[in-house]
Parts: sequence; C-alpha cells; structure tokens
Amino acid sequence: MSALRLITPNLILPGGIWLLSDQLLAENGIRGLILDVDNTIVGEHDLTPCPEAKEWLDRMRQSFPIWLISNNFSDHRIQTIAHNFDLPYRSRAGKPSRRVVRQALEAMALEPVQVAMVGDRLFTDTLVGNRLGLFTVLVQPPHGVRSRSVIIRGWEIWLAQRSGVKI
Repeated sequence: MSALRLITPNLILPGGIWLLSDQLLAENGIRGLILDVDNTIVGEHDLTPCPEAKEWLDRMRQSFPIWLISNNFSDHRIQTIAHNFDLPYRSRAGKPSRRVVRQALEAMALEPVQVAMVGDRLFTDTLVGNRLGLFTVLVQPPHGVRSRSVIIRGWEIWLAQRSGVKI
C-alpha cells in the first residue's frame, strides 16, 4: 500500500460525525464502529457531546458495537465520556499504532473490513484504520471547536493535499 493511500480516507464527511448514516455504513458492509473521541464526538476539552453527536451515538449504539479509542492521556476524562454512553474505551492508544485497535477488533469479533474507523485526523485515525484494512471515515470537528489539535488537523490536510491526496 502506498504512503498516500495510507492517509486517504474511504469517506470524507463535510461535517460532523452525525452525518454518517447507518444506511451508508450498511451499504459498505460495516457491522462495528471504532470512534476517536477528541474533536470527533466531543470537543477537545468537553465531557459531553453536542446534541447532534449525542443523538447520533444513541441511535448508532442500537445497531452497532462501538468502541471509543483515544490518544488522550487523561484516562479519567475518556472514561467519563465512555461511561456516559456505556461504551468500552481505551485511552493512551498511541494511534497510529495498531495494537489497541486490534484489541477492539478482537473484542467485537469482527473482521477489519466490517469495521469503520471514524476520526478527525489523517495521521492518526485514518492511518491506523488503513493500516489494518478498516473502512476509514474523516469527519469535521464538532461545531465551534477551536484548539491546537484543530490547527494540526488543518496542517495534515494541507500536507496531504500538497502530496496528491484528494481531500
């Protein structure tokens, strides 16, 4: 797999995670979800998602097993978010390392092609998902999120586009 392919998501949403429909997931054979946390379902410093993301999570968890996997070092913060939705989670994942994502796949008892990796970052979320053969989805951060991470995200997208990735 080429280096550019590794940072190219299968799907790019023009907005937040709530634009990802269960119908689109089903059409792509998706039976499970692995979600990034910061700037994907919540803002970087928030403990609760915006109303659209909360409604989406409540709906999706009825149809799909969901794991939250974050690089955030605050286990307490990620645990609080995960417990609000009664979802399994891992913090300090070290994405794009594949170790923790493999553990989630094993726990879900699903093949990589049956799982979507959803996140806001190319060089962590998309890269780890593509390295494992997951269906990768790039989303925009929730409304009004302004942080250093969002600036880094913008730099990643700029660099990828300059390298020839269609984003």
